[in-house]
Amino acid sequence: MKKAKNIYIGIFMVFALIYMELVFRVATSQSFINNGFFVAAMFVTVYGLVSYFVASMFGKRINGLLSTLVLIFFWIVFSSQLVYNKIFKTYYTIYSMTRGTKVLEFWQDIIIYTTQSILWIVLLGFPVFLFIAYFRKRISLKRPGFKNRAVVLAFALLFYVGAVFSINLGSKDILSSYDLYYNSVDQIMSVEKLGLATTMRLDLQRMVTGWSPVIEAPGVDRGDDAPPTDKPSIEYNVMDIDFDELIENETNDEIREMHEYFASLSPTQKNEYTGIYEGYNLILITAEGFSPYAVHKEVTPTLHKMVNEGYNFTDFYTPIWGVSTSDGEYVACTGLIPKSGVWSFTESAKIDLPFVMGNQLKSLGYKTMAYHNHTYSYYNRDKSHPNMGYDYKGVGNGLEVKKVWPASDLEMMEVTLPEFIDDEPFHAYYMTVSGHLRYTFTGNSMSAKNRDLVADLPYSDHARAYIACQIELDRALEHLLDELKERGIADKTLIALSSDHYPYGLEDDAMNELAGHKVEQDFELYKNHFILYVDGMEPEVIDKPTSSLDIIPTISNMLGLEFDSRLLMGRDIFAPGEPLVIFSNRSFITDKARYNSRTREFETVEGINVSDTYQRRIQNIINAKFHYSAKILETDYYSKVLK
Repeated sequence: MKKAKNIYIGIFMVFALIYMELVFRVATSQSFINNGFFVAAMFVTVYGLVSYFVASMFGKRINGLLSTLVLIFFWIVFSSQLVYNKIFKTYYTIYSMTRGTKVLEFWQDIIIYTTQSILWIVLLGFPVFLFIAYFRKRISLKRPGFKNRAVVLAFALLFYVGAVFSINLGSKDILSSYDLYYNSVDQIMSVEKLGLATTMRLDLQRMVTGWSPVIEAPGVDRGDDAPPTDKPSIEYNVMDIDFDELIENETNDEIREMHEYFASLSPTQKNEYTGIYEGYNLILITAEGFSPYAVHKEVTPTLHKMVNEGYNFTDFYTPIWGVSTSDGEYVACTGLIPKSGVWSFTESAKIDLPFVMGNQLKSLGYKTMAYHNHTYSYYNRDKSHPNMGYDYKGVGNGLEVKKVWPASDLEMMEVTLPEFIDDEPFHAYYMTVSGHLRYTFTGNSMSAKNRDLVADLPYSDHARAYIACQIELDRALEHLLDELKERGIADKTLIALSSDHYPYGLEDDAMNELAGHKVEQDFELYKNHFILYVDGMEPEVIDKPTSSLDIIPTISNMLGLEFDSRLLMGRDIFAPGEPLVIFSNRSFITDKARYNSRTREFETVEGINVSDTYQRRIQNIINAKFHYSAKILETDYYSKVLK
């Protein structure tokens, strides 16, 4: 039988990659028949042709092996990203992949989610099976001539130019195909608009070249935060920083630009809450997978009490940031927006962080401790947390808890409180783990432990398992309050708790069940509680839009600490001025309007009119925050401005 020409391998590779992109989009529930798919198809055509060019340079045996390996490589990439998306609802980056060996600690979860996705994985692998079983035997594997190879490269160039041309022809708005290709990073939006293969290619290219997002610093519109000129007696949360002198003496253009930007900002005003808890102890908690659905009057009474008898924030959000699950913790601890493409907490271990609670309070003589009831070095917390001013302990470097998965928050609280509770003033930081996925009675030891306590709840097993594991957090807080009361210091200890992210391991059906309705995916999904509580306080409701980015400036103000509000990306919740909730895809919520960048819908609050430039003004503010937050991390800016 005469074999088909070698060029058919190239054609097969092109259609195989287009097929994988299409199946991947369906598997991850994206809208696939749109402009984004056609852009992705043009780019993977380039990758298919280039792969063929490389895999046809040698003899028949090597060419056949290389062609097979190329197809297997793409199959593994698409399949691994699919499983990662099923677990974390985002996509891994090259940076995460090179530092992700600790993920293997969750091998059981990986196996389970891989098993659940096996049909999609088999479908993604169909071109590989087809090539090995059929086409490889029927296509010539000889090295083609120079002319044919030149034609392949010419077509690759043609499709590349066509893809780039279509991108440049379209919108140049934030998170458009153009913006994602040239200027900014958002893994989820990039996969939708450019395709997975191109998103990963850009990610690798940018990591190798040291690229940073290109955002032109917008002119500063002070908006509602402008200090009134007729009230010179008003005090602001600022430090004694002579920006004029810094600008004049700075030789680095990038740092000078940062000085100019921060000097142009309006600080937040001190207010009736400034110093209200000065000298108090502080317990700061980032609670794994915590959400409003964990708060139940009968089943989690301590959480219910602290939400409703403390400062009750009715419009609080914990956005997910897309690179790693530690990004939410980074935001809550630093008041900065994570930098795209890297583990910001890991990178922060290399810079000064003067405004994190550990460093601020340690300088005032507080005993500062931090704990995590999982592997102490996971996400390199053994580097980031000591850099925040803590004596840090996790499993493996001093924290002794039972080796179950996930470990008990109650047990962590029981064994750690004696280390600091009698040494006032103290500040302890906890990163909990009992609320971690999987939310089943067989895959979560805390759900199994507390199974009987949720047996009568009218929910599915997954929904009840989620509440059951959060009971362990509730018991930990109950123990904390009991110990504080026993020592007579509960009314002198501020407790602040927020989530690292919504419970992405909870299936949509279970989440809708707990919510009592279908949860809206762009904003409501991220709505959460922020617990801010002092025993015996008068309850207070705060209904303005707020987020985890606001935690550090708010607590700093309430503790009466000296900080510069211009140098943080969030704002003191209680200060006058315009609230702003920022999401990773540049959507936003203010007290006047909200903008959905995915649908490009802008709507104002009923009864409120805004100017025609309002949306653009807020977007400029957000773009600047993303840009300069990344620059703080890249340049160790705090060490330069607070010498």
